Amino acid sequence: MECPTHLHDCLYELDRVVALLKSTRSELEQARDQQRQFAADASHELRTPVTGLRTQLEEAQLHPGETALPELLDHALADINRLQQIINDLLLLVHLESGVTTEEEPLDLAELVRTQVDQRQDAIEVKLRLDRGVTVNAVHSLIARLSTNLLDNAQRHATHTVEAEVCHHDGSAQMAITDDGQGVAAPDRERIFEMFSRLDTARDRDRGGIGLGLAIARDIAVAHGGTLVVDQAPCGGARFVLRLPLADPGPA
Repeated sequence: MECPTHLHDCLYELDRVVALLKSTRSELEQARDQQRQFAADASHELRTPVTGLRTQLEEAQLHPGETALPELLDHALADINRLQQIINDLLLLVHLESGVTTEEEPLDLAELVRTQVDQRQDAIEVKLRLDRGVTVNAVHSLIARLSTNLLDNAQRHATHTVEAEVCHHDGSAQMAITDDGQGVAAPDRERIFEMFSRLDTARDRDRGGIGLGLAIARDIAVAHGGTLVVDQAPCGGARFVLRLPLADPGPA
């Protein structure tokens, strides 16, 4: 009488193994697809400045007497700077994927944002609303990069207003960067954090970005045990909200 029961249990376990193998295969295929897409997108981004640089140099070689050297050098350096930015961003993404290894230290978010804004030369003045004592344990250079990326993004898309806010929120540290541009449509509010994301012309990399800034910002947030999301600002634009665990105040 035990044989049918034992057979039933074996079949049940076999079904579970088959289902697990199918799930694993699906995940591997998805990972491969993502790798292929990443390679294709990265190649496209790298090819564009390389092609521009090659065209300029070949034109100068064919018509040396008609080449304005200062202008050629300016264009060539701009393409090289773009290449360097893409390569540095890709290396940072790889570093973040492998885990943050730099030692974290207490960081005052309000002081970080105030210092950054004071050092920037933005077309639109950044309005500050900064609470004191919002401290997190973090890698300073990475959180500074996250903040810079969000401020750069806001400046590219704002019409008249950019705001930066730091405060306590539900037991977490919160940084919010807001602009009064066209905002991000609800269906795109996750996709905008994907590498080389292509949205509409109002918020794409042709306006100064290369499609990696927000992906890097999201990965930095996650590496610090936090979150980064975007929603609609009260003024109708985009509001990027970073939340991080507060630093342990330690013994009293």
